[in-house]
Amino acid sequence: KRVHATWQEMIEKESALPEAERIDFVTIVTPNSTHFEIARAFAEAGFSIMCEKPMTMDLASAKKLAEIVKKAGKAFCLNHNYTGYPMVKQARQMVKDGAFGKINKIVVEYPQGWLSGYLRGEEGAIRPWRMDPRVAGSSCCMGDIGTHAENLARYVTGLQIEEICADLSAFIPGNKLDDDGNCLVHWQDGVKGILMASQISSGEENGLNIRVYGTEMGMQWFQEDPNYLYLKHPDGYEKTLSRGNPKVLCEAANKASRLPFGHPDGFIEAMANLYMAFYEEIRSGKTGKADHPSVDDGVIGMAFIETVVESSKAGAKWTKMKK
Repeated sequence: KRVHATWQEMIEKESALPEAERIDFVTIVTPNSTHFEIARAFAEAGFSIMCEKPMTMDLASAKKLAEIVKKAGKAFCLNHNYTGYPMVKQARQMVKDGAFGKINKIVVEYPQGWLSGYLRGEEGAIRPWRMDPRVAGSSCCMGDIGTHAENLARYVTGLQIEEICADLSAFIPGNKLDDDGNCLVHWQDGVKGILMASQISSGEENGLNIRVYGTEMGMQWFQEDPNYLYLKHPDGYEKTLSRGNPKVLCEAANKASRLPFGHPDGFIEAMANLYMAFYEEIRSGKTGKADHPSVDDGVIGMAFIETVVESSKAGAKWTKMKK
């Protein structure tokens, strides 16, 4: 075990070691305002990077970091851990296989209630750094969890957002950033839907969920009950696929499962799947081909945040997705 006093010292001392002895990658879990500086330094020093989202403070720096990472030729993973769930991978494969037919509507929601105590005037509540624009950037709720909702919808369906009509709110007195947001969304291919994220939804814990509706079938997945994928048929019956059944699920879903069906599997395992895919990429030396969110997803995430904020400031005006 080695302990370094600062990330600058870590780069210096790890770089001085033989390649076989230095760290394989660095995980960046610091506040948003520090991501770019740290990630740039480690990339330029030749290290692979696992980074928390949002990737940077703004779209311009995200694009710059993407260029640096690609030039360095090292692996980069953005920690959208919900893409690591087996049944999310199953839903993605079913979309690719055309099981849902032509997709027409997407509804993705991420309600949390952890900031609702401020609305009730609870004593002792700690004001988190995510509410400080100097540290968090231009968004609190959408930057923190709305980006997960956008990424989940894009990962499952493969569709990019074309334009957004966003209405962001700060219900907490004195909050300079959003703690709730509602978006009408136009995806590619004429797909329409809703993206909602909230941190003041009293009683909610971590309610990320997605519904996808196609001409042949609909589906729903709940993060708090992640082992099941619900398929909704137009003739009125519902079918449930369960994690851990190798005869029914796709290769990616089975690879991401560790336990037999009926045994709970969840958040930690999903994150471990992301790390596993990331480490396999490092070992192979072939960057950009692994099944995990990449530096390009970080750029899209920042484009999403800036588009949502711009739309809301313009009075919930339809705004083209930034590039």
